[in-house]
Amino acid sequence: MPQPTAARPTPTPGHAQPGPEHISPDPGPARSAPPEQVRPDPGYAFDNATPHSTEQHRCLAAAYDPVTLPRLAATGVGPGWTCLEVGAGGGSVARWLAGRVGPGGCVLATDLDPRHISPAPHLEVRAHDIVRDPLPENRYDLVVARLVLQHIPERRAVLDRLVRALRPGGVLQIDEFDTSYEPPLLAPDAESEQLYTAFLAAKSAALRAAGGDPHWGRRVPAALREAGLVAIDIRPYVEVRHAGSASLQLQLHHTHHLRDRLLAQGMTDRQLDRIRELMTDPGFRAASSVLYSTQGRKPGGTSR
Repeated sequence: MPQPTAARPTPTPGHAQPGPEHISPDPGPARSAPPEQVRPDPGYAFDNATPHSTEQHRCLAAAYDPVTLPRLAATGVGPGWTCLEVGAGGGSVARWLAGRVGPGGCVLATDLDPRHISPAPHLEVRAHDIVRDPLPENRYDLVVARLVLQHIPERRAVLDRLVRALRPGGVLQIDEFDTSYEPPLLAPDAESEQLYTAFLAAKSAALRAAGGDPHWGRRVPAALREAGLVAIDIRPYVEVRHAGSASLQLQLHHTHHLRDRLLAQGMTDRQLDRIRELMTDPGFRAASSVLYSTQGRKPGGTSR
C-alpha cells in the first residue's frame, strides 16, 4: 500500500485560521500549563501524577520511539508544518517533531497532566482533555496519538475529532498495541510460563476494567477508513522480549505501576515478586505484543 504523501499539504483556501483555540504559527519558547490547569485523573490505568510515571515514559520512549519516529519522518514533516500530539506523556515524540518543524512551524503537545513534557523551541504544551475539551478543525498537517486511544472508552468519538482537526491532505498516525498474542517463548519451567501467562491475562483484565481495549491496535485501520481517511498504511511491529529490552522493562515496570489493579484481578504480591524475578532472568524470552503503526490521510488538499 502506498505511503501517505511525503510532502507538506499546501493550506487549502478557507481552512480555519488561528483563533483563541489555535496555536500561533511560531509559538517560540515552549509554554507549560500552570499547575492549576492540570486535569484530574478520570480513572485511566496510567496516571502521570504517580511516582511510577517517569519510568513509564522512559520505557515507552526507549521501546517505541524507534518505531514511531521513522514513521513520522516518512510523512515528510519539516519546516513550516503544524503538528498536534495528544496524550504526549513524557514528550519525546513532541520534542522530536518540534526539532523538525522550525522555523515557521509549531507543535502542540497535549495531555491531561503534561508535567513531564519539558520545554523546547516551537513547542507549546497544554493541559487538555481530548474527550471533552475543544480542538480546532482543519488546522493540523500532522496529528499523532501513541498508546492513547486504547485507554479511552470514547475512542471512536475521539478519533473522529482528530480527523476533523486535520486540514485537507493532513496525516493522522495512530500507534496502538494488540496484546492478544504475546506468549512466553523460553521460561525456566512450566510453572514460570503459566505465571507469566497469568500476569498477561490479569493485566489485560485490569486495562479493560479501566475502560481500555488492549486489542485496539488491530481495529485502528478499519476505524481510520470509517472515519473518512484514505491511503491507509499499516505497519506491524513485533520483537522478542528479553531482560535487556526496553519492552520487557516496561512489563516489569507495570508490575509496580499497576500493582493495585493486578491485585484486584486476583494476583498476589508473592506472584508479582516471582514475575519480577522471571523478567530479570537473562534466559527468559517472550514474544512482544504487536504494535500497529497506522497512518491515514484526509482527502483533499494538494502536495508541494
